[in-house]
Order: sequence, then C-alpha cells, then structure tokens
Amino acid sequence: MNAQLVKPYGDTLDDGRVQLSFTLPVALDEVAKEGAKQLALMMGLNEPAVVHAEDIGQGFSFFIVYGQCKHQVDLSRLKISKPEYEVLDKEGINQLIAEKMQRRMVVVGACIETDAHTVGIDAIMNMKGFNGHKGLESYHEIRAINMGAQVDSEDLVARAIEEMADVILVSQIVTQKNIHLDNLTKLSDLLEAEGLRDKVILVVGGPRISHELAKELGYDAGFGTKSYAEDVASFCIHEWTKRNT
Repeated sequence: MNAQLVKPYGDTLDDGRVQLSFTLPVALDEVAKEGAKQLALMMGLNEPAVVHAEDIGQGFSFFIVYGQCKHQVDLSRLKISKPEYEVLDKEGINQLIAEKMQRRMVVVGACIETDAHTVGIDAIMNMKGFNGHKGLESYHEIRAINMGAQVDSEDLVARAIEEMADVILVSQIVTQKNIHLDNLTKLSDLLEAEGLRDKVILVVGGPRISHELAKELGYDAGFGTKSYAEDVASFCIHEWTKRNT
C-alpha cells in the first residue's frame, strides 16, 4: 500500500501551520504570554507565536497561538471502525421493518443521568427531526418513546422492559470530565445485570461519540455529529434482522 502522508495546511501546502487555543490559570502578563509560547514549543510546534491573549478574570487568561506542526500522518495506515449497513430512506426503512418484523419496532430513547441537553435525542426521535431529516416519530413502522433528559438509567431500563423495547437509544451531549463514559457504562452494566443486554439493540449518539468508543463501552453502535434518524433506523433494522434470521 502506498503511503499517504499529510501535514496541516495553512498558507502553503505542507507548511504545517496550525492554530490552537487554551486557558491558563494565571493572570495575564508578559510571563503568562511567554509561558503559553513555551507550552506550544513543548507540544512540538515550531516558531510559535501568541497572536491573541485575553484576561478572562479571576486569575485566568485565554490564548490563541499559531505555530508550525513538524509531524505528518500516514492516512494509508489508519483503520476506522464504523457500523456496516446500508442506509435506507424513510420509505425503505418502513418497508423493511414491516417485512422483517411484521410489527412496529419499539425504540425507547433518553438523555441519561445528569445530561439535560435534549438537542441530540430530539433531532433523532422528534417528529420534525433536524436539518430536513424527519425523526423516528414520523416513521409509521416505529413506535418512538422519547423520555427526555436527566433520566436515571434505572428508569430507562424499567421503561424498556415495560414497553418490550427492541432498541434503547441514548444521547450524551455533556462530556465534561468524561462524565458521559461513566453514564454509558452504568447503563450497559445495568442491562447486563438484568439479563437484557443481548435482548435489545443498544445505541448511543453524541458529539464525542464514535462507533469504536461505543463498542468499547458495550454498545452495538455509536453515532457522532451529522447523523440522522435514517442512519440510526437503518442500523437498527439491519441489526435486528441479523439477530433474528
């Protein structure tokens, strides 16, 4: 396989120009600026320059630094994990569910634990959907139950049992201090403890979610940004068919 080496591009191809921003827990002065520059050098940037420095109060300063990255990456050596399935349109999904399941697919979704941001789960589940892509509530072969935000994992599992869910769909937007990893692990562990893990299709979505991460946490699939209801629904009916035929 031929190598495909790439470097960041700024003004000229392969010049390695990058921009990074960060906050330091010190008041803004010339020493703080030099500290930001030295940190960039330690990160491996050549010729770093602090192009913006701002005092943001209470002993904190914000910096934007330009520099030249000396590293390059060989794209030909990278392997990306992603779910393998055919993405169907809404009509195709409804038709396949009716043909394979001969009943409506039951999907129970929620933002779990302390996560209060419903934008992700609503984009996939709500009737209006997002960006011109209708949500699961508009699919006549899907019974979509959106439990909303800050739902305890125990309550989500109980509702999934009550509704005899085929799919549990979880959204995690808040990721500070990797709280989403703790939340997702808790849900997966609860399903294992209830003996339900192999009986439901477990899907997670969010801006810092990848399929690889989802698999590591015990989920069947993970969806990041620019994912829509048809992506999730296509995966779910293909996964259900694979398990039941």
